[in-house]
Amino acid sequence: MSYTLLIMNLGSTSTKVSVYEDYQETARESLHHSQEQLDQYPSPLDQKDFRKEAVLNFLTQHGYDLSTFDCIVARGGCCKPIEGGIYRITGEMLDDIASERYGLHISNTGCFIAYELGQEFGIPVITADTVKTDEYFDLARYSGLPELPRTCTMHALNQKATARRYASSIGKPYAELNLIVAHLGGGISVGAHACGRVIDSNNGLDGDGPFSPERAGTLPTGALIDLCFSGQVTHREMRKKINGKGGIMAYLGTNSGLEVEERIAQGDETSSKVYEAMAYQISREIGAAAATLKGQVDAILLTGSLAYSKKLTDWIKERTQFIAPVVLYPGENEMLSLAESGMRWLKGEEKLKTY
Repeated sequence: MSYTLLIMNLGSTSTKVSVYEDYQETARESLHHSQEQLDQYPSPLDQKDFRKEAVLNFLTQHGYDLSTFDCIVARGGCCKPIEGGIYRITGEMLDDIASERYGLHISNTGCFIAYELGQEFGIPVITADTVKTDEYFDLARYSGLPELPRTCTMHALNQKATARRYASSIGKPYAELNLIVAHLGGGISVGAHACGRVIDSNNGLDGDGPFSPERAGTLPTGALIDLCFSGQVTHREMRKKINGKGGIMAYLGTNSGLEVEERIAQGDETSSKVYEAMAYQISREIGAAAATLKGQVDAILLTGSLAYSKKLTDWIKERTQFIAPVVLYPGENEMLSLAESGMRWLKGEEKLKTY
């Protein structure tokens, strides 16, 4: 039996939409929105009708009748912390997302659009491995202050999909492997995968770990406190320094890995040092994940857009390949990951979990 799936993944200035016939992508567009268009809306959720229209226009232009689809799969929003897996998008989930107490991200809006389309056309709507996937073991939750427990925010969708691809490539179940997966993109998260569960990771959104093209990562705590209370920056400005204007952006004024590599090729030593420092911090995080797994690591997997960078990945390999083989899976792969999740459910290979 063949299945047809609509895949949705909303980004800050784009709406990515794909149609899959089983595992084959038959149509795809990344619909870009100007800042002027988006500035009309006070919050991401206010963009719902605008983004929904873009999705419907895509379907119309490609000649699809949504009522004939078997499933809609949307990238998960900031709901309450849940274990990895496939979930039906429900009213309760949307209530938690709308409260924004678990985070604010444009993927929240995608869940609402998918749910509305599912209701209108009578199609099941699911999500998988949301950004709030939380499978930490108890020791990973301690931070040093009881009022500030460590929380899990990482690239769970791509990390888990990459881990499954590697497991399939060697003919073993994901649930029987110990893996370290590093998602290298605008944000960076390194997860310790123990027998199918991510038992620890750095907070890839605005917390600890390596700095990235636009996020600051772990900072010297005392100096950070002093800066926050210096009167030089507002709360909003400080949040932007942490996520958006931190990392490579703060040092070099760009968040583009390609641009940094071009500067390095032209002999820019500062760009080379900053780029290598990021590789060093990623390597150090991988080493920490190896300790979490007690040194029993089957492979280290590097994924995300920056995994295309030979310079960056060579630096990481140099420092980490003594732990385990390093395997590259470059690219975000989020649309395919969502489609694969939908197919696992439709084919009865994986059951829905209860939110």
